Amino acid sequence: MAIAQKRIALYDKQGEQHYDIISAFIKSIRGSDPNAAVYWLARMIAGGEDVKFIARRMVILASEDIGNANPTALVMANACFEAVNKIGYPEARIILSQCATYLAASAKSNAAYEAIDAALAAVKSHGDLPVPLHIRNAPTRLMKELNYGKDYKYAHAYNNNFVQQEFLPDKLSGTAFYNPGKNAREDELRKYLKNLWKEKYGY
Repeated sequence: MAIAQKRIALYDKQGEQHYDIISAFIKSIRGSDPNAAVYWLARMIAGGEDVKFIARRMVILASEDIGNANPTALVMANACFEAVNKIGYPEARIILSQCATYLAASAKSNAAYEAIDAALAAVKSHGDLPVPLHIRNAPTRLMKELNYGKDYKYAHAYNNNFVQQEFLPDKLSGTAFYNPGKNAREDELRKYLKNLWKEKYGY
């Protein structure tokens, strides 16, 4: 009983240490240190931390800090979240460890995170800019008469399933919200996008 009380005192799930340790855990994964990550994970497990809380934070990290540098990271983290909810402690510790060490050892990129924040900032700054006519939906005759959808180019009808056309509002034309990170996978995405869009987005 005394040991249990001591453990609760050392790791209060609503207290400062709770936030300090999850912060150390996330920053260790972001910093690509699987050894530190698994140590802080052990501290949370030993303290009786909610398995869902730990797994949920890894799902977020998989997109925020790894993203397209390794898209499998999100699949892995989501599978971890589902698995630990089915299994529970003590065996869930193994699944959490596998996921944490995998994420820590993965290439990192926050490009997707930065892309959506940049796009949201543009929405806030420019308001509700009109959708270009050629990419508007045209389910009715009147809409077609108003040129909704007119001159839209169906990508699959062209070589390599691509044709240059404008998809952003005029005021934002040429704005690159997504800037691929400097890692092997996103370097390939950058080359692919540059080949398609040439100098338009500065890839």
